[in-house]
Amino acid sequence: MPNLPYRTKLIEVSLPLEAMNEAASREKSIRHGHPSTIHLWWSRKPLAAARAVLFASLVDDPSALPEQFPTETEQEQERARLFHLMEQLVLWENSNDATILLAARTEIARSAARNHGVALPAEMTAAQVAEALAAYAPPVLDPFAGGGSIPLEAQRLGLEAHAGDLNPVAVLINKALIEIPAQFANQPPINPESRRQLLGADWSGAHGLANDVRYYGAWMRDEAFRRIGHLYPPVTLPPEQGGGEATVIAWLWTRTVTCPNPACRAQMPLASKWDLSKKAGKEISIIPKIENTGNLIFKIIEGKSQQQPPKMGRGAKFRCIHCETITIDSYVKDEGMHNRIGSQLLAIVAEGPKGRIYIEASKDAAENVASISDIVWKPDQEIPNDPRNFWCKQYGLTTFGDLFTPRQLVALTTMSDLIGEARAKMLAHGGSEAYTTAVATYLAFAVDRLAMTNTNISRWNGVGEKVQHAFSRQALPMIWDYAEPNLFSSSTGSISASVELIAEPLNVLNGKKSWVSIQDATNFMHQKSSYIISTDPPYYDNIGYSDLADFFYVWLRRSLGTMYPDLFSTILTPKAQELIATPYRFHGDKEQAEHHFESGLWKVFQHIRQEQTMQYPCTVYYAFKQAEYVENKEEQSQQVASTGWEKMLESLVQSGFVVTGTWPLRTEMMSRSVAQGTNALASSIVLVCRPRPTDAPIATRRELLAALHRELPAALRALQHGNIAPVDLAQAAIGPGMAIYSRYRAVTESNGERVSIRAALQMINYELDHILAEQDSDYDAATRFCVAWYEQFGFTEAAYGDAETLARAKDMDVAAVVKDHTFIAKSGKARLTPREELPAAQEAEYRQMTVWRVLQLLARDLQDGGEKKAANVLQHADAQGEPARELAYRLYAF
Repeated sequence: MPNLPYRTKLIEVSLPLEAMNEAASREKSIRHGHPSTIHLWWSRKPLAAARAVLFASLVDDPSALPEQFPTETEQEQERARLFHLMEQLVLWENSNDATILLAARTEIARSAARNHGVALPAEMTAAQVAEALAAYAPPVLDPFAGGGSIPLEAQRLGLEAHAGDLNPVAVLINKALIEIPAQFANQPPINPESRRQLLGADWSGAHGLANDVRYYGAWMRDEAFRRIGHLYPPVTLPPEQGGGEATVIAWLWTRTVTCPNPACRAQMPLASKWDLSKKAGKEISIIPKIENTGNLIFKIIEGKSQQQPPKMGRGAKFRCIHCETITIDSYVKDEGMHNRIGSQLLAIVAEGPKGRIYIEASKDAAENVASISDIVWKPDQEIPNDPRNFWCKQYGLTTFGDLFTPRQLVALTTMSDLIGEARAKMLAHGGSEAYTTAVATYLAFAVDRLAMTNTNISRWNGVGEKVQHAFSRQALPMIWDYAEPNLFSSSTGSISASVELIAEPLNVLNGKKSWVSIQDATNFMHQKSSYIISTDPPYYDNIGYSDLADFFYVWLRRSLGTMYPDLFSTILTPKAQELIATPYRFHGDKEQAEHHFESGLWKVFQHIRQEQTMQYPCTVYYAFKQAEYVENKEEQSQQVASTGWEKMLESLVQSGFVVTGTWPLRTEMMSRSVAQGTNALASSIVLVCRPRPTDAPIATRRELLAALHRELPAALRALQHGNIAPVDLAQAAIGPGMAIYSRYRAVTESNGERVSIRAALQMINYELDHILAEQDSDYDAATRFCVAWYEQFGFTEAAYGDAETLARAKDMDVAAVVKDHTFIAKSGKARLTPREELPAAQEAEYRQMTVWRVLQLLARDLQDGGEKKAANVLQHADAQGEPARELAYRLYAF
């Protein structure tokens, strides 16, 4: 191979961010046939984003091909052509479009061949493209594979994928996505029913595998019904609802405690709501009634209930329906820890000819469930002591077995046992050991899907009229009124629905043979000489992946332990090496937790630096928290910081990388539970990195400033020519600035101390502000934020994630502009405060007021009271008056 210098890739110059963000956000709402339904994982990146990032990392930017595109105009035209392909590539409906995928693979193959000094023919068949990719394209490695988005999309683009993760559950998910379908591609099913129909059937890709999952999943359902169907009896409809029997969809329960009032001592329901259906025009609710006997019953009415539910505010504060006594949180916690929290049936939901039917709870139905005692196994492993994410534990749900009712435990253990029996049937039908293990893996995933819905921390969704699984957020919460689905119905939480959610995506999984292994990212094994690495590492202290994964691990270990002994050799998932800064794992020592994360991440990036091919950039996803603070002990105050973000950059730079790009991607749904009514961040940043040459020079602070001043204007123009949205421009522009800072082995102050990442970011932001508008350097950070926001949105409302992305790029906190009354951020939305809504200013306020607010007050007073009133504002504003006047000229030009 000739010793050629590397070529700049598309991702290092420009991206069609708007199309990527739109496709990524839309994909989060897609369920049927999406690979994410095979198994839950947290903060899984959208496939569209992973696909686009990989493509742009592998394809040459036109500026790197001056022999083909000598002028900027020709380069822009070629870039536009590539952007058009990417805009088609990221669409979900095109995920398996043969024509579009061939076009994308062809572009990758041509760029890869050029790195080897080879020019490919102008026209190539799909087989020729595949051959070129195998010969010239590097394998893709994700050492933090997690939910498998990056390896799966590498495979979709025709590349060899390698996935590693420390967590056994994540490893198994990746095997199910990229290893197993490729291993058994184009094989017919083994079940006898389908074997009779082999002629003329389409068993390409993983269709045969999907067929067997459905067949043996249906057998498990039927066999389970034969054994435990009596635990899920039909319900008798009242005459006014047609009479006869109906299949139950779910039993709805509320937890109860004994009233603390000594004169009452009734069993008080801990219900948080009375509504059953929230569908417009079909509202149905519960009304609690106390009979003459003192018994509490629940009546069902049409419309909204006028009675307030017992739950009052946050925590475990409830009102007793019998005597109006109000509990305190500590009382309910104590009852739970002494196993004195009970349950009472609220209502039954059944399948009707025209939709859901809500039936009043019967004493017999509750007593039948209470009598279940034949539990053969219960996962008794302790739930982690993480008070931030596991709120159920303080109320007595201390083991994973406590998260299930007796009926659910019997059902789940029955289904788990049937996996081994189903595998025995597969072997009898002629399946190999490897193939039957593969099918059993997907059947075990079906049991996992059942477990996360058939738990006593699932809730009833009154809008969708279905059971909502336990992981509406990255935590195990405490649910006071829970829904228990019927495994043998056809609705959410049933065996049939769970199997189908796993089988359907298999029809679109079929890629190049790839490898998955359980690996520590700080020291993963060498399988190839070099890789192109794209990864999504843990986000500081945001998500405790291994703690959450234990919920599934206990069931997978029971179902598949003998088939995957290397994955399930421990009682719970490995914890000690997991790279998260969680203080509770270090006895509350925050500094020790941070050191564990920082040192581990540095080791990871050092290792990646050794493995990353010099011909391609490495890409790292990072999602930062919406607000972080650090203590300034000298000034006895708090300062806004982004610890995780800075540590990520620090680890990359110190391990020998040059950061050449920072691209903001909006990858999360604002409809997700954690985002509803909150200012939760919906963005990730993709950092683009190159290995830094070992002979890189050292620079002084002055030399860094000179380089920023000299080189950033051209880089900024290139971004603007790429149609970067103003809200994304500030964050994306950090990339060229960090490229300058990180190309040096070190940047030093005049006293020899190293210029920190935080200081470098401040310098970059200052220079960018100077370039964008020279007068902006005279404005405060909050005003610069407001100007940038106004350029993009005016005074209209937008997503809070956009505000946080922009604020982070400006090295400030959204709270600063909210405090100044110039910005409103609540319920996941954000907007500039219209000048007519600004509160009147006191004389003492003007000295602390932002230039933006001064200008808005000037404009309002000029309009309402004329020049005299506006002059009064100028008199009080003093030094802020002239900058406000300059800002008025600039805003007028927009």
